[in-house]
Amino acid sequence: MVRLPLKLTLLLLALVSASIIWQQTQLSLIALQRIDPLPETHNMITEERYAEAADYLGFFMQYDYVSENPDAQLLHQEINDYRGHWRYQLSKLSEGVFQGTSDETIGQAASVASDFIIIGDVRDLANQGINYAQGENVDEIMVALASLGIIASSAQFMSGLGTAATAGAGAPALAGTTIAKSSILTLKAARRLGKLPSWLGEAIIKAAGNAQQSKNLSQLGCMLGNINSLAKTRGGLNLLKNTNNANDLLRAARFTETFGRHSATLYRIGGNTAIDIAQRAGTLGKETILLAATFGQTGLKILDKTGAIKFIKLTSRAIKMAYKGDLAALIAKALLMLPVWLLYVIIALAIWIWMPKGYLRTP
Repeated sequence: MVRLPLKLTLLLLALVSASIIWQQTQLSLIALQRIDPLPETHNMITEERYAEAADYLGFFMQYDYVSENPDAQLLHQEINDYRGHWRYQLSKLSEGVFQGTSDETIGQAASVASDFIIIGDVRDLANQGINYAQGENVDEIMVALASLGIIASSAQFMSGLGTAATAGAGAPALAGTTIAKSSILTLKAARRLGKLPSWLGEAIIKAAGNAQQSKNLSQLGCMLGNINSLAKTRGGLNLLKNTNNANDLLRAARFTETFGRHSATLYRIGGNTAIDIAQRAGTLGKETILLAATFGQTGLKILDKTGAIKFIKLTSRAIKMAYKGDLAALIAKALLMLPVWLLYVIIALAIWIWMPKGYLRTP
């Protein structure tokens, strides 16, 4: 009387254990909750990072679960209204002129306008010269950048003359020197903000020394183009800060070229996992990667593991389950907490008990 219910119970547990092992990826997605962007957006507003807040919330406004939320709609509008106010725009304009960097387009334009001509580089060299004369610390990297900036400005001027003299034949050279100048301005901004990695600082000092003799920027090579790609994206300096070598810089540049204005938010969510998976954007699909990011870093890892087609199917089921409330997520989390080794033990025990007597006996 006791053995039969016990055997059935063990069989049921074994079937459940097998299902958990088989459906771990599905359970992982059900256990996940999509990111609620409102708390983080409010934090950014408190810290007066309105441009970053707009990008962050704007990323999630692509998806119905946020765009149909009245609170999200109201907050999104309030941010846009604040950023559009003339006082805010004027403050960002001043920030770009006097600080040499800004998180808003108008400030960035002002920074470039005040620093793109050779006067900005001469000013920086003069400031460092004053520091030296007064016995204060001299920023060798800023000196190197100003020197490179002067060389780039001279090359830009000469390329411009060549373009005019050859009726446009020198345009590629002019474009190249313009990119170099823009990249140097980006590096200056990164240095001022403390976001220039040490490895790149060393490369800049070395390149400046060589450029003094050769009068060209070949030492930095394609790195300038990659830096220019980061400069086009808000938040690109955060990616630059976390690079460790030229290969990391190349990967970060590809990342920003692929995801454009969403790069900063995607990196905030996924970190290096996002950059890693972005290298496979051609296979996984850009939109699928963005969708996975709404489930957080774990969502990106699951996409990387399952592939795009399976991930979309699993996600569709998980989202439908989410509409039924938090119970499904709680159950999924509880099941995933069970040690895998315990599940295999239950399955093995059930097989052993249900196996016919004498089956394993040696003939």
